[in-house]
Amino acid sequence: QVRLVESGGGLVQPGGSLRLSCVVSGISSGMIYVMDWYRQAPGKQRELVAGITSGSPNYADSVKGRFTISGDNARNTYYLQMNNLKPEDTAVYYCNAKYGLQNSIWGQGTQVTVSS
Repeated sequence: QVRLVESGGGLVQPGGSLRLSCVVSGISSGMIYVMDWYRQAPGKQRELVAGITSGSPNYADSVKGRFTISGDNARNTYYLQMNNLKPEDTAVYYCNAKYGLQNSIWGQGTQVTVSS
């Protein structure tokens, strides 16, 4: 059974940093052709913030220059490094993997709160 488990969220002051992790189990991370990080703030739609496709990263304008997505195949883990966090980054963050023939799976989410 394929699973994604996020961790690393928490409460951080504005300007601080967090690193989110998304651990993949049930398949090799090498079988994943797209890994995306989304976030959903209260009362808002889920939005794509960063993704990596065949090794090429892309970012939403709102996080460009502050967030970095990466993957470690040896650990079957993807990361989202978030620097210079702002209150508007507060949301539940989800990873989403696409693999095989049109398969898509979500993690359970991890809460990020940016507040002084």
